[in-house]
Amino acid sequence: MLLNTDLRLALLNPWQRDFPLVREPFAHIAASLGMPADEVLAGYARLQSDGALSRIGGVFAGNAGGAALLAAMAVPPERLDAVAAVVSSHLGVNHNYQREHHYNLWFVMTGQDDAAVRAAMRALEEATGLPALQLRMQRAYHIDLGFDLRGSTAPAPMAAAREATPVLDADRPLAALLEDGVPLVPRPYDAWAQALGRTPESVLHTLQQWLDQGTVRRIGAIVRHHELGFDANAMTVFNIPDAEVDTCGEALARVTGVTLAYRRERAEGWPYNLYCMVHGRDRAAVRDVIARAIAEAGLAQYSHEVLFSCRRFKQTGPRRFRALPEAAAPSAATPEVLDAVAG
Repeated sequence: MLLNTDLRLALLNPWQRDFPLVREPFAHIAASLGMPADEVLAGYARLQSDGALSRIGGVFAGNAGGAALLAAMAVPPERLDAVAAVVSSHLGVNHNYQREHHYNLWFVMTGQDDAAVRAAMRALEEATGLPALQLRMQRAYHIDLGFDLRGSTAPAPMAAAREATPVLDADRPLAALLEDGVPLVPRPYDAWAQALGRTPESVLHTLQQWLDQGTVRRIGAIVRHHELGFDANAMTVFNIPDAEVDTCGEALARVTGVTLAYRRERAEGWPYNLYCMVHGRDRAAVRDVIARAIAEAGLAQYSHEVLFSCRRFKQTGPRRFRALPEAAAPSAATPEVLDAVAG
């Protein structure tokens, strides 16, 4: 029997991508580890309950369907907890972090289309009384957090983002299930097939087709890096001339240790259009990667800022294919929280 720490790594690290597309995927993983399938299922359930595993699911390409944008608010420090609670209560918000900056609350709003995302943002601005930077992605150079968990930062360059084929309308119900996560049962694809009125073979064929077409970047374990020791994470933003940003972004994406790289819209009072993330176990390792990235990608002459994450309020899966309930938020916040926001 593997030790607990070894088992955690064995269940997560190699299965962040290429999760088995077979009728009994957990039995397949169990066979590779030489252990019973029920122990593998119990292991994944324990990882979820401990918070290290968000879900086993799919990471969709940016243009696969739905909509999302990065948003930021400059929140007075005395109101930060209350405002963050209102933002986190919105089911369309999947990431919500405090960062070390004047714009100190950063979150991602997702929805089934641009209108839903814009409406949700208006609702949050009205509920909090605070304007938000709304920074839509224009191009992903790479965006995939499935990196080897054994180092202090990502140990190899991440794969470049591919052009993707959008999800067909007929397949959106399956996309919603994959977004939500694979159920921890012996035959999860059979369960999906039954729910959708399809055959398991049809479900598996569509999932493989999405991978082949770049619609889904990977299917596998979606981990929470903070729980696995990667809690010194920083977003670096650059102000790059528009004619040069793609060349710079492509170079940035090739740097070892950079986990995300993408171009976003500028906003009033926010001149930055090129972003990268570095995930690491300590600040020194992260700063080393950022310095090397600036040098290797030729970015030293451009203005930039480094925003370390200092508190996580929410981290969950996006809702680009799953409808939001009526009045999903901010009414989900308690009256006490709303009073604090208003105050």
